[in-house]
Amino acid sequence: MIVAGEASGDMYGALLVLAIKRLTPEVTFYGIGGPEMEKAGVRVLYRASEMAVVGMTEVIPKTRFILRALKDLKGALQSSPPDILILIDYPGFNLNLAKRAHELSVPVFYYIPPQVWAWREKRVKKIANRVDRVAVILPFEEEFYSRHGIRVEYVGHPLLDGLLPEKSEREIKAGLGIGNEGGPILGLLPGSRNEEIVRHMPIFVGAAEIISHTYPDLYCITPLASTVREEVLEPYIKDATIRIGVHRSKTKELLKACDFALVVSGTATLEAAIMETPMVIAYKVSLLTYVLGKFLAKVPHIGLVNLVAGKAIVPELIQADATPNRLAEEGLRIMGDEKFREEMIEGLRIVKGQLGQGGASERAAFIAGEMMGL
Repeated sequence: MIVAGEASGDMYGALLVLAIKRLTPEVTFYGIGGPEMEKAGVRVLYRASEMAVVGMTEVIPKTRFILRALKDLKGALQSSPPDILILIDYPGFNLNLAKRAHELSVPVFYYIPPQVWAWREKRVKKIANRVDRVAVILPFEEEFYSRHGIRVEYVGHPLLDGLLPEKSEREIKAGLGIGNEGGPILGLLPGSRNEEIVRHMPIFVGAAEIISHTYPDLYCITPLASTVREEVLEPYIKDATIRIGVHRSKTKELLKACDFALVVSGTATLEAAIMETPMVIAYKVSLLTYVLGKFLAKVPHIGLVNLVAGKAIVPELIQADATPNRLAEEGLRIMGDEKFREEMIEGLRIVKGQLGQGGASERAAFIAGEMMGL
């Protein structure tokens, strides 16, 4: 059984499933995921797009559906116990499921555990009590989990397992039908959940419209995550006064074609770092989630790229600071200040190096194989 509750988890889960199949082709999988895991051969019982939420108050409308999924998976653990339960992030759901698996003596492997080092550190006790082995993907996480008595291994970041774009920037642009007449290309990455689109896309489009006053030939591209419905994004594209192309292409390929990007905090910031694309990070949540998060958070940055770097190499605009004017101001600085731009790109190269050299999925697959006695 494998459970991933959002788009990035779907991508990482698919890579892990394929890696396990390369080791032992006869293994079968079922659980929660998205189209990538389904393509990899997972029998998806519930879709990640219906499970994905952000924040504390935002989960309320989906509570009944999520509880039903949890009940069904707990029932499957008991009626037909799998050889292993593999969890990918999504802590509120997965730690509850892990408790039941532990009670039933089903081995639990947490691949990409929650960022309890950032906030809600008490969850680490639940992980210690309910999870048999943990694989982490950020270099500083291993020491944290080890310190809490958890059997943990750093495997590197699976983003480096996905093929990097082989096409040149010109080929990517031609394939996307981008005729930008030499103007800059701005990536708009508003998130992988429908709620994130609603919160961020108006701000991103507003910022792009301001930037277009300086760069009239500006062209924007937006990757559409598998967990986002097209109709959620459509109104913001239709009402924009600038050109925006929406593509289901791979995010790293789109980022390679971008001169700079506006990116929500999360996995996409690391994808931009891998492609060495300068960016501005932004994020907005409900007021209650923000207040509670600010009270509970124990890290100086919210952007993964800055956390890995150990310093602010990319501007972060959070909550009230995440306005079209401020995003445009930082975006124009990236384009207009060559020294600032080059320093950011150099910082992104360093972060890329810190993420490892690839092979995370294979290392995690080997752990899963050991736990299944293969």
